[in-house]
Amino acid sequence: MFSTVLLKDSAERAVSTFCQTLIALVGTDGAGMLDVGLVDSLMASLAAAVLSVVKSYAAIKGPIGGANPSVVNIEDE
Repeated sequence: MFSTVLLKDSAERAVSTFCQTLIALVGTDGAGMLDVGLVDSLMASLAAAVLSVVKSYAAIKGPIGGANPSVVNIEDE
C-alpha cells in the first residue's frame, strides 16, 4: 500500500504546502495585511502540511484517485 515512491511523493507535497503557507503568511504579515507572528505562521504551516498528508492518503483510498496521492487519476491516452 505505502511504497517508497508514494511516501516520497506525499512528503514532497507536504513540504511544498508547508513552505507555500509559511511564505504567504510571513509575506502578508510583512506587508501589514495580517497581524500574524512567526510562531503562529509556523503552526498554521504545519497544520496545512498535515492536511496535505491526509489529503494524499484520502486520494489513494478514494474512488477517483489511483495509486498516487493525486485526487485526479490522469492516464495516458
